[in-house]
Amino acid sequence: MPELSNPHDHFFKQVLSRPEAARDMVLNYLPAEVVAVLDPASLTLRKDSFVDGALKEHFSDLLYQVDLKDGQGAYVYILLEHKSHAEPLVAFQLLRYLVRIWEQSLREGSGGRLAPIIPMVVYHGSATWRVGLNFGALFGGPEPLRVYWPEFRYQLCDLSAYSDEAIKGEVILRVGLLLLKHIFHDDLEEHLPDILALLRELKDQATALEYLETILRYVALGTDKVTEEGLQRAVETAFAERGGAAMGKTLAEQWIEEGMQQGMQQGIQQGIQQGMQQGMQQGMQRGIREGLLAGIELGLELKFGSAGLCLLPEIYKIEDVDVLRAIHAGLKTVVAVEELRYFYQPSSADAPLQRRFSDER
Repeated sequence: MPELSNPHDHFFKQVLSRPEAARDMVLNYLPAEVVAVLDPASLTLRKDSFVDGALKEHFSDLLYQVDLKDGQGAYVYILLEHKSHAEPLVAFQLLRYLVRIWEQSLREGSGGRLAPIIPMVVYHGSATWRVGLNFGALFGGPEPLRVYWPEFRYQLCDLSAYSDEAIKGEVILRVGLLLLKHIFHDDLEEHLPDILALLRELKDQATALEYLETILRYVALGTDKVTEEGLQRAVETAFAERGGAAMGKTLAEQWIEEGMQQGMQQGIQQGIQQGMQQGMQQGMQRGIREGLLAGIELGLELKFGSAGLCLLPEIYKIEDVDVLRAIHAGLKTVVAVEELRYFYQPSSADAPLQRRFSDER
């Protein structure tokens, strides 16, 4: 499923791909007796995914290798369910994925031994989880037959069962889990300032800004429970002491990008509607161009004020969509408004400037 149409998958992976957040998840949400036999510092993310393509709309997964304190190896497999209600057959889905992990391990030369896999399900739907936590619960039959069906248990992290105060971990993990918990609920806008305020605990401001952008993208794409104005207020409230309005520019840039996406979609729709008269391709190109121009105009004003807007008459004359895309991307890197001319008047830029842009790309 494309990244933009599955924001829960993208956000989940962005958060738990961070080594510190993954270790935090293991330390705080696995049973103490399990953690006691692990070496959490050895936790390493594998890039493999085992979820069927048809189920990616409902599940996301991450696999980690971890050393045991006795010197052997094991895996931690985290499955995120982002449906609004619990999947009754989640244990069956887990079994299929666990088998695939073991098959891969054997192909990689595990010596014929199967490493333990610790399965964890993270659930952030609106309904409480009421599905059994062990695979054997899926079976029914006379007691003498019990020895013939498989049995394993998975660890559940049902975010709907936690109060906000009970969600544990360092800042990055707590913020991620709190957002996943509230993303489907009408109270998200109410909780958002307090969730964002947790980022003030991060000592590295660059990390805080990077994570803030990740959060804003997720909120913009993953829910309809927050308005643009509500998101702006949340940022300004949470970061009042650090200059909420300045951080609001990051927010505005997020909405520029979303506006561009909408512009492109409108272009496609317009192309379809006008296909008989002017051709679908022309309609699509026009919509994309208009979306890009809207994004550039807003970006110029946000970054350079009236000086930036002075470039608009030149930019409006550009018909080449690829050039407009380059200008829009260039807004993120240029430090002076005149440098944007490099993207559509290369001869007007000096050699050092050309080399700098070449290096950045």
